[in-house]
Amino acid sequence: MMRPHRWFIGLIVLVALLPASALAQTTQVTTQNPVSYRLDGITHIYQGWNNCGPATLTMGLTYFGYQADQYPAAGWLKPNGEDKNVSPSELAAYVNTQLDGQVRALVRQGGTQDLLRTLIANQFPVLIEAGYDPDSHDGGWMGHYLLMVGYDETRQVFITQDSFDGPNLEYSYEHIREFWRQFNRVYIPLFPFEREAELLALLGADADETQNYRNALAQAQTEATANPNDAYAWFNLGTNFVGLGMYEQAATAYDHARGLGLPWRMMWYQFGPFEAYLNVARYDEVIALAQSNLNDGGGQWVEETFYYAGLARAAMGEPGRAIANLDQAIFLNANFTAAREARDSLVNQ
Repeated sequence: MMRPHRWFIGLIVLVALLPASALAQTTQVTTQNPVSYRLDGITHIYQGWNNCGPATLTMGLTYFGYQADQYPAAGWLKPNGEDKNVSPSELAAYVNTQLDGQVRALVRQGGTQDLLRTLIANQFPVLIEAGYDPDSHDGGWMGHYLLMVGYDETRQVFITQDSFDGPNLEYSYEHIREFWRQFNRVYIPLFPFEREAELLALLGADADETQNYRNALAQAQTEATANPNDAYAWFNLGTNFVGLGMYEQAATAYDHARGLGLPWRMMWYQFGPFEAYLNVARYDEVIALAQSNLNDGGGQWVEETFYYAGLARAAMGEPGRAIANLDQAIFLNANFTAAREARDSLVNQ
């Protein structure tokens, strides 16, 4: 069995105990949730090919009167229809920079089911990204977005709009517990701009992004301590360390998670290992992860595969190969600003 270093666990506890930033909140909101609640007025949309993220986001926007179909979002978020993934930060960026009107989105980590119920009961639709691996599906594990629109405490179920499996689907609390944690319990509330203060009040300390990562880190640490062979807990540790800019610790956590074994599609969706290894100068490891994505039958359509390979090649003193990789990332997604900026920087040297 792989054993974590005691100093490493101790460091996690230290980070988690750091104080939260002061948050000035005056808005009164309710956390006394009813036994059951459901948001009405949401239009279900079945996703197009590889279009889970844009379709699920568009469903959430219909709650606020948005009338377009899923394809305006898809056109900006994933111009290449074969792209396997849209990240939570990209979904939020689309809402916050591309849409007219007053709807906004934010991304936080380490959510809880209590928080999901509170958000829903306060009329905030919320997207989560989770694992998807039903017995009836023979394609193996993959990532999937769900729009959370209701819950029933008596029956212990959440009510969702699922772009793949259909409208008003109920998932047990246990199902959400199992699969949501595979993506660090990331969540994306949608809200009218005028209700931002209410939402931040509901989030409490997690309204502050840095404290949110600390809290999520503590959550993952609890799970890794309880079960040192839990690969997802160790992966989540890495993700939260990356969020805190603690790349050495992140790399250690990701090494442990990978040693325990992860789904082969993991790097289609979550890019923390690329970030960690890049920032600790483990460039060969970045290239190896990118090559693994290229070899797996789908990762060649994920623009981040080429982006991180390009950054690693640049750091290794190979500008020609770096530019070629970054060009491919831009070809796959012309709206990938970070790739374009990295390429332009190399060309202008």
